[in-house]
Amino acid sequence: MSKSLKMRGAVILLLVILSFFALGPTLFGDKLPEWWTRTFDPIHLGLDLQGGMHLILGVEVDKAVESRLDSLVDQAESLLRERDLIYRSVSRDLAAGGISITVYDEESARQVERIMRDSFPNLEEQTQPLDGGYIAKHFRFTEREIEQIRDYAHRQALETLRNRVDQFGVTEPVLQRQADHRILIQLPGVDDPHRAIALLGKTARLEFKMVAEDVTPTDIAEGRLPSGTEILYERRVDPRTGAVTETPVAVHTATLMTGDLLADAQVRIDPRFNEPYVAIDFNALGARRFDQITAANVGRRMAIVLDDTVYSAPVIRERISGGSAQISGAFTEREATDLAIVLRAGSLPAPVQIMENRTVGPSLGRDSIQQGIVSITVGGALVVVAIAVYYGLSGLVAILALVLNLVFIMAMLTLFKASLTLPGIAGIVLTVGMAVDANVLIFERIREELRIGKTARAALEAGYAKAFSTIIDANITTLVAALVLFQFGTGPVKGFAVTLSVGIIASLFTAIFVTRTVFDYFLTSGRAKRLSIG
Repeated sequence: MSKSLKMRGAVILLLVILSFFALGPTLFGDKLPEWWTRTFDPIHLGLDLQGGMHLILGVEVDKAVESRLDSLVDQAESLLRERDLIYRSVSRDLAAGGISITVYDEESARQVERIMRDSFPNLEEQTQPLDGGYIAKHFRFTEREIEQIRDYAHRQALETLRNRVDQFGVTEPVLQRQADHRILIQLPGVDDPHRAIALLGKTARLEFKMVAEDVTPTDIAEGRLPSGTEILYERRVDPRTGAVTETPVAVHTATLMTGDLLADAQVRIDPRFNEPYVAIDFNALGARRFDQITAANVGRRMAIVLDDTVYSAPVIRERISGGSAQISGAFTEREATDLAIVLRAGSLPAPVQIMENRTVGPSLGRDSIQQGIVSITVGGALVVVAIAVYYGLSGLVAILALVLNLVFIMAMLTLFKASLTLPGIAGIVLTVGMAVDANVLIFERIREELRIGKTARAALEAGYAKAFSTIIDANITTLVAALVLFQFGTGPVKGFAVTLSVGIIASLFTAIFVTRTVFDYFLTSGRAKRLSIG
């Protein structure tokens, strides 16, 4: 036996052993040692096979425009104060898609125009005289700018939701942008849909605001609020009964800090009360800002607000320079974990609304798997019988290649952590057919060479050489098509493309490399003097 033949046999044996190692967790599950299951994952099933959640969320992109206008109002006020320019008011103008700055005279109007043009060159401006001698300067976003804000909110919402899903621990989720500012989300294997919906739908806008200490409970009850304050509700949960109470708290509308400056959020356990809380750490800029805020407000209460709900309003005892804080609120461990997830993933740029919510039961998945197995079994059996009858003993070599082809496909799905879907099963069936086609081309070429009187060795070499280019052309063309489907396809199309791609690679290897090695072994070792090829 030649050294080349031994090397080829060793390569095939090594790949077979690796494939069965990779498929071990799928076939035997928890019966295997921990190091084995930790090294290789089982085959992941898609939503149509495993069951799970199918959601379509609509992003309220107009809210992102409003948020951008609020930010523009704050920036404009800061600029005017820095330049010591006297103005009457700065307000948001939703109807016009911009802001309005009211001043007292023409000179101030010109100064405002100059400041805004230098700072925000993309804004359109308009002057409008008002009764009483006031002058209103209107600055609005262009239609193109508004559309860009909406598109950015759509894309940012997708990335934020992707981060949340990744930290939620779902295997092989599907998140895709759709028209009309919608996002498709598929979560295979999710067993707690209510928790998933709450996690995905939470805007998670974290704000730090000062409590209005001069507003009494009587003022709150009678609705007498000073300008620049608002009522939010502090959420408290009774640890014994689980009852939730909401207490009104008057806070200043000005936001001192937002969650954009967070670097990390982790769940910790308070040793005093044995209750979980969320420890948050700010980035360098956030730490400096938090240090300034706490230094200027020692002795006052700061409200930690998430989605307009006050989770805690502690008194600032001293200046906090470490860039850390904590959010407590009688959480359960799961609530604290979910809160940490959304804070780490970031807040949504705009609220999302659930447009469609469907739960796929695992029973449907079991039916699909059973039907897929039946289709592969029946189709494979018919192919095996046809090959064995038509090509004799050589057909058995092709059957061996088909079996290894299926083993390699499933192993690659495991190693690449790809999901097996119902269209993916269709891709496997198609791959089996293409693998048979490659063997048919080779065997027919060998037959032609034997008819003209060549020896078994010469016919074998000529058959593989002449069929090689045809097989490569056909499979590479199909592989390119599969890669295009994977790149631009969605959902089921992508699942079909995955198994088709890995199947083509496996079939090329088995049809050309494995079968040739088997034939070479029998002819070289003297176990066969001629080819039984029908």
